[in-house]
Amino acid sequence: MSFREKLGSRDIAVAGRWLFYFVLIGLIAGCGAIVFHYLCGLGMHYFLDMMAGYRPASPAGEHLLLPHTQTSFNKWILLILPALGGLVSGWIVYTFAPEAEGHGTDAAIDAYHHKGGMIRARIPFIKTIASAITLTTGGSGGREGPIAQIGAGFGSFLATKFKLSERERRIMMAAGIGAGVGSIFRAPLAGALFAAEVLYRDPDFESEVIIPAGISSVVAYCTFCLVFGWGSLFDSPGFKFQNPLELGPYLVLACVLVVTAILYIKVFYGVIGLFKKLSIPNHFKPAIGGLITGIIGFFLPYTLAFGYGIAQEAIYNQVAISTLIALAIGKIFTTSFSIGSGGSGGVFGPSIVIGGAMGGAVGKIFNLLIPSIVTSPGSFVIVGMAGFFAAASNTPISTIIFISEMTNSYHLLLPSLLVCSICYLLCQRWTIFENQVKSRIDSPAHAGEFMMDILQTIKVKDLKHLIKEVRCVNENMPFSEFKKIFSSTKQHYFPVINSKGDFSGIFSSNDIREVIFTLHIEQLVVMKDIMVSDLIYTTPSEDLNTTLLKLTQKNIDALPVVEEDNSGHLIGLIYRRDIISHYNQHIKKIKNQE
Repeated sequence: MSFREKLGSRDIAVAGRWLFYFVLIGLIAGCGAIVFHYLCGLGMHYFLDMMAGYRPASPAGEHLLLPHTQTSFNKWILLILPALGGLVSGWIVYTFAPEAEGHGTDAAIDAYHHKGGMIRARIPFIKTIASAITLTTGGSGGREGPIAQIGAGFGSFLATKFKLSERERRIMMAAGIGAGVGSIFRAPLAGALFAAEVLYRDPDFESEVIIPAGISSVVAYCTFCLVFGWGSLFDSPGFKFQNPLELGPYLVLACVLVVTAILYIKVFYGVIGLFKKLSIPNHFKPAIGGLITGIIGFFLPYTLAFGYGIAQEAIYNQVAISTLIALAIGKIFTTSFSIGSGGSGGVFGPSIVIGGAMGGAVGKIFNLLIPSIVTSPGSFVIVGMAGFFAAASNTPISTIIFISEMTNSYHLLLPSLLVCSICYLLCQRWTIFENQVKSRIDSPAHAGEFMMDILQTIKVKDLKHLIKEVRCVNENMPFSEFKKIFSSTKQHYFPVINSKGDFSGIFSSNDIREVIFTLHIEQLVVMKDIMVSDLIYTTPSEDLNTTLLKLTQKNIDALPVVEEDNSGHLIGLIYRRDIISHYNQHIKKIKNQE
């Protein structure tokens, strides 16, 4: 067998092994999504329905696991039920796995960047139980956070068992995120893109994650749908974008969504900060958050639990404007207190409900004002879902695909793209995922991979403490006089200045060898005869990559730094070793964030 044939066989074997890994992640994540969905269905039946008589509507793509009970609706039980759920889930989380608190997607992002993709094996199980209890006792949250951490946990576990490298474990973990999210929301393409996009604030993708997450997401989606049926999560009446004048109201919607998203993020992390300051055991904090959630739910029951059912009704224009606004504002606070207090749940689900509600309200208002232009308020619900989460999460591309797959409404891609783009641009400073890093360059996962890119972000003036002031010599100085200076210094490079004091050349100790060992020439040679006048230098505004390139091209160890204004004034010398040392310290600082 030839070398080429051996290499080809090896590549096929490696590809087959990785395909096996990704399919296995998809199967396990799909089964995890099935278990989690069953637990949520059973919890809704036995807690909200049987105990409180509360039966929130479901989206068109979901069906009851058990028939409704005959329990009468009781607001007082609904008031305390989230507190009881918070108490139980808080005890489970803080006793067995404190990192399973909060919205799991952010924890998975943190594991990718700072923990080498490592997630403890117990996390998926603890997260499944705690999230199911939080969400089915009235806590406001979504399924994507828990299932993202569950899928990521399975991916990390398999990578550890197969003794894969840290980089490979990160890929497996991200594939688990895509598989979990893509399956439970019945959006396999969006799940794969989400896993690659959600890691960064900038419009950047983790390219090596997309294909693995795509394979795992398809397998998980098929596994999940074999049990719960095919089709999208929401149903829509087939909206179509046909009037360019409608883009005006959509622009207004984008501005409303940005303001609402900023409020959401501020309230959410404000609540987290508030509960961190409470000097009580962490086990009890979710119970307090649950009690506040229950108080809000006492007056606005539709702000509890998932809220997908009322979002489905809004798509069909069946919800009043006042109810939609109350749902959006109330959901912001119930989600913040349910999850921000330490409860376990996701933020994507509430985001699409909040965004859909605000979109529906804006759509209905414009339908009253200009009915000939805005003919279908329900389309604003779908675009509002996409725009709001794009603003809150800095994931505009995957969010557009998410909402299109979840609502089976691809004809609204154009207004969704416009609204998501504007929302992203206006809301870049804020994100609901605080563990996102700016870009791949800033991720500890890629520390050392982007030397050129990192050096391009650092200016020479940033290293002013490393620019060495050196002794200069006059270009008319006789060599005999310079010999006295040379014998008393360890300086290797000598800048040369003219009669005006301007920098005019430079030479090194190597350049004087020929002269220093030639007899009777000292009085005849001046420093102008030795110096290199073909000047190469840098300025304070030049980046370190360009500076290092100049040093490499000339094969020298130091470069003169001169003022920006072409005055010829020499600031000092910057050395190659100092640039490399600064780069290494920068990388070490990034890695220490892990």
